[in-house]
Amino acid sequence: MESIVLLLYQIYFYMVLVYILMSWVPNIRESFIGELLGKLVEPYLAPFRRFIPPLMGMIDFSPIIALFVLRLAAFGLISVLNYIFVG
Repeated sequence: MESIVLLLYQIYFYMVLVYILMSWVPNIRESFIGELLGKLVEPYLAPFRRFIPPLMGMIDFSPIIALFVLRLAAFGLISVLNYIFVG
C-alpha cells in the first residue's frame, strides 16, 4: 500500500514540476500536453495561488508551498495506512 501512495505522489509531483517549468517556455502551455497538465494540476494549485500572492508581482512561491503540502499529505497518508494495517 505504501508503494502505491509513493508512486502516485511521485507522478503528481513531477506533473506539477513540469507544469511549473513549462511557464518559462513561451506558448508551450497551449500544446496538448500543456493543456492536459493544466487541467490536472491547476485545480490543486489554485487555492495556493489565491492565498499566497506573488512576491513583487513576479515570483510565485505558491507552487513550492503546494509541493510541500503534497509531500506532507502523502507521507501523512502513509503513516495513517501503516498504523491501520501494521498496527
